[in-house]
Amino acid sequence: MFDYTARPDLLAGRIILVTGAGRGIGAAAAKTFAAHGATVLLLGKTEANLEQVYDAIEAAGGPQPAVIPFNLETALPHQYDELAAMIEREFGRLDGLLNNASIVGPRTPMEQLSGDNFMRVLQVNVNATFMLTSTLLPVLRLSPDASVVFTSSSVGRKGRAYWGAYGVSKFATEGMMQTLADELDGTHVRANSINPGATRTDMRAQAYPGESPMNNPAPEEIMPLYLYLLGPDSAGVNGKALDAQ
Repeated sequence: MFDYTARPDLLAGRIILVTGAGRGIGAAAAKTFAAHGATVLLLGKTEANLEQVYDAIEAAGGPQPAVIPFNLETALPHQYDELAAMIEREFGRLDGLLNNASIVGPRTPMEQLSGDNFMRVLQVNVNATFMLTSTLLPVLRLSPDASVVFTSSSVGRKGRAYWGAYGVSKFATEGMMQTLADELDGTHVRANSINPGATRTDMRAQAYPGESPMNNPAPEEIMPLYLYLLGPDSAGVNGKALDAQ
């Protein structure tokens, strides 16, 4: 695991938006950020899942989060603009953005991958990530110390057979992070990527149906790197592709 121990109040006063916050790594990150003092904005397409995370944060005594139902597959440009305006109006700024939401799509040879499936994966994993990040940058710039984190994968750093659209999308994610980081160089906003590694999530089970889930760490166990990048201790760290484990 990434070697870092976060102090209990690391994220006190910070406002952090997490996409795909209803389950898996996103839910674990949201709860962990709240436990360290952050006000977490829970964004995802399934409101019932987001409400469960909301209730867990409230029950644990964390700052009151916000639920933002938002479908990254179908959202139109004006909806991103409205989201950014709402965050600025209600919260005044954004200190962190964790681009966590992704879909795997079919694991099949490229020759057999349909155009519809390819475009759907790229829509959620790349296009929506670009739209959200670019639209929220002005709100992130209102923070004195803001962090944008992109979720990558080992198959987005070295191509691997049968990972098709997902692998391509994660290569694009790394390119987006590097481009943005270079543009942000010298500012108070930074951008980095995390490869979570094999983690006990529904997405991992979908990709590896024959694997025993208990062989992999739970999402909560890979949180040290997430805390590091979303907190002030990573100020000045920009353009890095890091591994959570």
